[in-house]
Amino acid sequence: MRPAALDWSVDNCTVARAMEILGEKWTLVVLREVFSGVRRFDDMRLRTGIPRQVLTNRLAGLVEQEVLRREPYREPGSRLRHEYRLTAKGLNLWPVLVAVLAWGDRYLADPEGPPLSVGHRDCGAEISVELHCAAGHHVTEPRDVLPRPGPGAHPR
Repeated sequence: MRPAALDWSVDNCTVARAMEILGEKWTLVVLREVFSGVRRFDDMRLRTGIPRQVLTNRLAGLVEQEVLRREPYREPGSRLRHEYRLTAKGLNLWPVLVAVLAWGDRYLADPEGPPLSVGHRDCGAEISVELHCAAGHHVTEPRDVLPRPGPGAHPR
């Protein structure tokens, strides 16, 4: 049976566009650091081992895409430097990182468990990403999700 998806163009696919920004390993590692409160270049480099030029490029790309913004700071007696803060666009990536974290915890964690957890600031309970339809139904099975053409879809 021929998949209906073949009838629709993927030229304006937002998954592909998002992956142009996020699809490189170090980009998600940088975002993990910023979400964890590590905002300065040298701290990120020390903590992650990302090569200097790669980190420079990833940060520049995330600033260019308005996922991060540069904030100036100056340590006493030092030159002006910048730290990196999440924009509203960047903050909206938090569910994506939580979903990637949950997948990694499920399939890739060491035997003693995952090295990072995320909790609700108010009550401390673990955070998870869940799917709900617009009518409010909880969706637990991937096969209960039906991809279909959206309002911006174009026939092939």
